[in-house]
Amino acid sequence: MAQWEKLRQLESVYLTQVDELYDGDAFPMDVRHYLAHWIEGQDWDRAARDHDVAMLLFQVLLENLDIQHSRFVQGGESFLLQHNIRRFKQSFQRYQEEPYNLANIIQWFLVKEKEILQNAELAEQVQLLQVQQSPMETDSQRNIERKMTDLKNKVQCMEHTVKCLEEQQDEFDFKYQTHNMEGTTNEAEKTEQMKVLQALLNRLDASRKSMLSGMGVLLDGVEELLCVLVREELVQWQRRQQKACIGAPDSTCLDQLEKWFTTEAECLFQVRKFLKKLEELMGKVTYDQDPVKKQKPALQKRVDSLLTSLLKSAFVVETQPSMPQGKGPLVLRTNLQFSVKTRFLVKFPELNHAMKVNVSMDREAPLVKGYRRFNVLGTSSKALNMAESMSGGMVADFRHLLSLSVTEELHIINFNTEFLLHDMSVSLETSSLPVVIISNSSQQQSAWASILWFNMLCLEPKNLLFFANCPAATWPQLGEMLSWQFLSSTTRGLESNQLDMIAHKLFGKQQSYDACNISWTKFSKENVPNTNFTFWVWFDGILFMVKSHLENLWKDGYKLFMDKTLLKKKQRGTFLLRFSESIRDGGITFSWVDYSPTGEPDVRSVQPFTKVDLGQIPFHEIIRNFQILEEENVPENPLLFLYPDTPKVEAFGKYYTEKSGADSQYIKYIKTKLVFSF
Repeated sequence: MAQWEKLRQLESVYLTQVDELYDGDAFPMDVRHYLAHWIEGQDWDRAARDHDVAMLLFQVLLENLDIQHSRFVQGGESFLLQHNIRRFKQSFQRYQEEPYNLANIIQWFLVKEKEILQNAELAEQVQLLQVQQSPMETDSQRNIERKMTDLKNKVQCMEHTVKCLEEQQDEFDFKYQTHNMEGTTNEAEKTEQMKVLQALLNRLDASRKSMLSGMGVLLDGVEELLCVLVREELVQWQRRQQKACIGAPDSTCLDQLEKWFTTEAECLFQVRKFLKKLEELMGKVTYDQDPVKKQKPALQKRVDSLLTSLLKSAFVVETQPSMPQGKGPLVLRTNLQFSVKTRFLVKFPELNHAMKVNVSMDREAPLVKGYRRFNVLGTSSKALNMAESMSGGMVADFRHLLSLSVTEELHIINFNTEFLLHDMSVSLETSSLPVVIISNSSQQQSAWASILWFNMLCLEPKNLLFFANCPAATWPQLGEMLSWQFLSSTTRGLESNQLDMIAHKLFGKQQSYDACNISWTKFSKENVPNTNFTFWVWFDGILFMVKSHLENLWKDGYKLFMDKTLLKKKQRGTFLLRFSESIRDGGITFSWVDYSPTGEPDVRSVQPFTKVDLGQIPFHEIIRNFQILEEENVPENPLLFLYPDTPKVEAFGKYYTEKSGADSQYIKYIKTKLVFSF
């Protein structure tokens, strides 16, 4: 990209530096702009040292100014632009004898421009380093940024074109009024004046047509960007939010979308302003076949339609409904407060506190017998404002209660507001993802399972009858979702070997689990064989145990989903940790290997420890103090090496309390619970 184009795309703080650089008369910005490509293609450094090269470039510069002047004349550009180009050429004549001075000046300006660019790039790099958690910019985002910059440039050019058109019209109007006031009786002079006026009118007509055509092209770009924002970027954000609700580590930050939506809205409001100016100009000067009279209504309708579509899409639910002490979002309990936050992605300061958001429940409830209705208690209306947002976005943060359980019954919270600005009025609506409403905390586990299943599989967020014909999940889908549960609770997800252990529990031994499917019924309704609980109850119990009692071990990478058959070829005293498959609310045990006098491996296990046990004594202290009674009732700790071969003290020593043996605070519990006979 040319250096001048890069400069034009900088943020306002650096554009101000460019303006200050070209504030004097040494080298006009207009010349730099219109001859940018040629200027950057010359060796000004050599010209500053070589008189002949400098003279050649000086002469070509004057020729290029003549060419540019001719373009302005032929293109019907304003009289002012033509005048300025002639004045710049005359000003450069002072370098006729010493053209190398001009070359030196141009070289100096180019160097200063590079310094501004380098400072801007350095500032951008520093900002990227500071925001380490920002997602990496994709090719799609870079493409949008490029198109946004191009759109803003076109709007700026259009603004300049409107001003030139107004100058043209003023020139015509002045000469037309002068002609009428003078009222000459000389036919030849009168004919000549009419020719001049007709030429001016023809130029005005051509300029109006050119501007209207350019406005159509500009709106083509706006529409293309709008499709990308609404049908791609916003849809992808909504899916990321849906996955994040069930634990996925996806970014749901709206700041970038807000920036794009706001820029697009600003450009469309500028186009509406241009159309209003055209209508004003047409009110002063119009004529037969006036293109403004013919084309403006269609353009007005198009820009208003695009703006309406943009504004309607800009109203979103930024934070889905959740209770402070719930398992996750989208499970709400009657008579307990929940929070939900809406956001308007068109950030205009003048709208702060001006738009009221109203909240309601199940406005489009399915016509199903027995479907419950709920009332939202508390403030039903709140203003969008910037004070409640960490990022300064336009948000409305609600706190509500539900008056009044079916954990597969889905409900939606609706929001509506009215956008009113610059005689543009649009009704806006948005809604939450489906929520499950419970009346008792014992229902929360089942309700959360419903939320997980819905947001894992459903791509239609308003499908309230999803569970009437519930699809199965593939193992890759389920495995990823289960891993998210650990990741969101403990910052460490499930590894592939741990997922294989879980898949084996569900599907038995398979060469590959990728083609395996699991139904909603098997996930959350049918009991695991030989137990009185479902797979989800078992898994959720393990997750609770890890979060409450084993989080340090889990975060430090200790493997807790293990197969005890791995011990058969290890040295005596090697042990591994594994979750129990027979405890409803989660249990953890350990197995170790011993060898018979004949050298046969003997893998032993201990009765699983429950959350009640771990509430009395930390698991690492159990491992430290565990004993069995061998021959002659001599207690012995058989746990020597953590699988595969790490000495126990090296593996767990950092967790031990300072006291041990008779001085340990856990000694009473150890004596009654942790001595086993085999």
